[in-house]
Amino acid sequence: MSRKIVICGSGFLGSYIAKELAKTSLRNIVCLASRNPAPKHAQLLASQSFSSRKEALSEPLAIDVTQTYESRLPAFAGAHTIISLVGILYGSPQQFDKVQLKGAENVARAASEIGARLVHVSAIGADVSSALPYFRTKGLAERAVFEHVPHATVLRPSLVFGPGDGFFARFGTLSRFLPFLPVFGDGITKFQPVYAGDIARFIALYVNADLESSNTSDATLKSDSASGSSSSTLPVDAIQGKIFECGGPDVFTYREMMEIVLKYSDRRRPIISLPWSVGKLQGWALEKLPENILTLTRDQVEQLKMDNVAHPSALVGARHGGVKPSVISPGHSAEAGLDELPGFASILKRHTSSGPTSVHDVLPSYM
Repeated sequence: MSRKIVICGSGFLGSYIAKELAKTSLRNIVCLASRNPAPKHAQLLASQSFSSRKEALSEPLAIDVTQTYESRLPAFAGAHTIISLVGILYGSPQQFDKVQLKGAENVARAASEIGARLVHVSAIGADVSSALPYFRTKGLAERAVFEHVPHATVLRPSLVFGPGDGFFARFGTLSRFLPFLPVFGDGITKFQPVYAGDIARFIALYVNADLESSNTSDATLKSDSASGSSSSTLPVDAIQGKIFECGGPDVFTYREMMEIVLKYSDRRRPIISLPWSVGKLQGWALEKLPENILTLTRDQVEQLKMDNVAHPSALVGARHGGVKPSVISPGHSAEAGLDELPGFASILKRHTSSGPTSVHDVLPSYM
């Protein structure tokens, strides 16, 4: 019996997820849903992943998730899983509230109404108490997701990379014409880049699992994935109702990532540290212009002051949705058993053919 998987958001990461779902199970029928899914739908149909299985990609759905959730129900009807990639990088506080909070909540309410599984992609740093609209609405969205779908799975990626990404590929292009690559505050902020294909593998592992029992105390998920998993079963409560912070095997400073850009672009440019005040001034000017390769906002400059490194263990969604691990008290962490819950990297290693992928294994293919 086929399974309808709706991907809300048809951008960079959505393409990886769609391809992985088509590759790992003949039962999966993928449907792209966004305001304008047609271009990405056509691109996927022409790709090798769907060349021999065009039936695995159903007609796209043009929807606006910021509208009432009731209006979304016909589009989601019959879905086995909904994967919510709802989010924006730039915008006013009102736009972040409308898209990242209300849009994500509408998807969650629709998933609850039709009884579909829900995978919601958030971000490391999501926090309801953040002064930054991006992180605050990410945190509020997580809380809304678990309120409507307690057994949802939330992923918080660090910087996502792969062919078509918006960071390494972007700075590789900038290095062609900029006389230097800038960093702010000496570029000491830490990141843990995660490969888009690994996030897709993790999601496919869950989507392709068959729930043997509704009793979460002893139920297991059995994978029918063709991804060469090293273990065939996975406890339900290891995935459902959890938050997974997703990072790769390497942690780099911002400056080190600029060095990596230059290394794989085969270019020599000085890396110059600029004061945070210069970054804020630059953001003030650039955020007023139409989005382009140079776009930078003042809030993004503030984000660059915060380390973006994944917590190694899974977090209990009902308890930690919308809260950064760093602000969870030690006693609360012990009570939650954080050290006992397998995280993103651990589950990939145990239940697929390999763990997270290094940037050094992928960047040479597209830089």
